[in-house]
Amino acid sequence: MRVRDFVAVATAVMLLAGSVALADEHGVAWNALSSEQQQVLNRFAESWDSLPADRQLRLSRGAERWSSMTPQQREQAQQRFSQWRELPDDRRRQIRQRWEEFNNLPPDERRRIRENYQRYRELSPEQQRQLRDRFHRMTPEQRNRLRDRLRDMTPEQRQRVRDRMSRDRRG
Repeated sequence: MRVRDFVAVATAVMLLAGSVALADEHGVAWNALSSEQQQVLNRFAESWDSLPADRQLRLSRGAERWSSMTPQQREQAQQRFSQWRELPDDRRRQIRQRWEEFNNLPPDERRRIRENYQRYRELSPEQQRQLRDRFHRMTPEQRNRLRDRLRDMTPEQRQRVRDRMSRDRRG
């Protein structure tokens, strides 16, 4: 699965499951939900009081986000969720594990990863393919050395490397 696919799936999981925050022991009362939230969560109406408090909170937050989405955003979320459901259980487990590992990183490291991913997304499809091909041709040792080197660089040093690589690609 490509990085873009992983992020799309992770976004869908976050969207539908909500943030992992703990509700108080009483959870969220059905009557405390807005009419939009109740409409989104209608299939849970009968069993709402029997749901664990943290699940009620996650569902209510997810319904709130869903209600604020445009039709296009909803369609995209539904497509991502369909892709998620089609994944084998072991692949979903692996993605959840990686998401948990990502969330356990220091905030600066998460920010750096998001910024790098955004830069990757801004590359043309051909540049993305070339970068993936080059990475896949590396040995595991070369990949680890590259990761270590990049991790230890300052933002300015990383920018100089990107600038140099960009000049090299242009010829």
